[in-house]
Amino acid sequence: MNDLQRISFENVSPWKMLAWLFIAQVCVAFIGRSLAPLGVLIGADLSLSMAQIGMLPAALFLGQSFASIPVGYFTDLIGSRRVLLMLSICLGLSFLLMTFTSAFLVLLFLITLGGVGYGSMHPASNRGIIYWFTSKKRGTAMGIKQMGVTFGSALSALMLLPLANEWGWRPVLLSACLLLIVVGFIAFLFYKDPPSVKNTKSLKSNKPTHLLPSISAMFKNKALILVSICAMGLNGGQMALNTYLVLYAYERLGISLVLSGVLLVISEVSGSLGRIIWGIISDHLFDGKRIIVLIIISFISFLLSLIVAFLPPGTSFWTMSIVTVFLGYCMSGFNGIWMNTATELVPREQSGIASGISITLGSLGVIVAPPLFGSIVDKTGTFVFGWLFLAIVMVLVIALLLYTLKVVHTTERRYAKQ
Repeated sequence: MNDLQRISFENVSPWKMLAWLFIAQVCVAFIGRSLAPLGVLIGADLSLSMAQIGMLPAALFLGQSFASIPVGYFTDLIGSRRVLLMLSICLGLSFLLMTFTSAFLVLLFLITLGGVGYGSMHPASNRGIIYWFTSKKRGTAMGIKQMGVTFGSALSALMLLPLANEWGWRPVLLSACLLLIVVGFIAFLFYKDPPSVKNTKSLKSNKPTHLLPSISAMFKNKALILVSICAMGLNGGQMALNTYLVLYAYERLGISLVLSGVLLVISEVSGSLGRIIWGIISDHLFDGKRIIVLIIISFISFLLSLIVAFLPPGTSFWTMSIVTVFLGYCMSGFNGIWMNTATELVPREQSGIASGISITLGSLGVIVAPPLFGSIVDKTGTFVFGWLFLAIVMVLVIALLLYTLKVVHTTERRYAKQ
């Protein structure tokens, strides 16, 4: 890199680059997470069961699981900027085509293809955070970036659901897809990769040149794999909440469809705040010890799942709103801490593929949990056992996180003796 290029990058503010990552993240989530608020209308249009509605977000995250590892490796090689453009086009076009079909299997295929674009956002943006920010600021920066997911999801519930209820989900979703593609091009023009990403000599000397050796190295990192397995449960709980909160409030509690959609907005706004606040807490109160924060989040999520399981029919909107604030704050607010944990367990030159590995494993929970939750509701005829299922999942996550904490401490002591 010549001196002129280096000076130009020195004048670039990391926070401005974070702003572009945040904008891109919001738009990607606005489309990808639209399946939760629009699930009621899509289900009515295609006459889907609860389990089939649960398969919609599962298909999205199936695509994410296919993409995360190769895209993470690819991002380590070429940087985040070009990946941002490609993922926006992939997700936008896939969901745009989805508005032209009524065949359930075709719909699932297009959602899965869109999931490739949706899942590419995490390794691309996570790598940007790792390179632009120091370890003392990454928790906050990652929380802000991850807030884009819940913010975009909240916008979907706030804007797309009422519009789709009035005009139909197809034209509304098509228009949103066109917006995503436009924003993808704008982000490509204004976002810059940091100088170290563009230094090809550094790239060649700091990481494997082939995909399979890179994957093999990641799977030897025991702490990374354990955290990723824990993310299965946390992600599954989050997506079950997003997928069935509207249906739960509407069908069990008797809250109107519009107000049920507002509950999803409340959940996602609370999750947005949670991602920032948990990041600040982990940076300043726990000195970057992310796993402890994940344990706290999981324990609160366990208690909340039990509370929601036994809320009686007729529970008021305002009571459910209070519960939803805390549900969103924890069950939708953990992602930034998870992403930080996964990327900080490896050298930063491998942060892209580490994100990919962790997201791929974590996505398995999202693929399984919503259909399983829906199937439990279908077979029992009540949401009670669905929420109890999530409570059990949180208990397992807590146990595994405690073991992960022990593994990390053992590894740190080993390196300290060396």
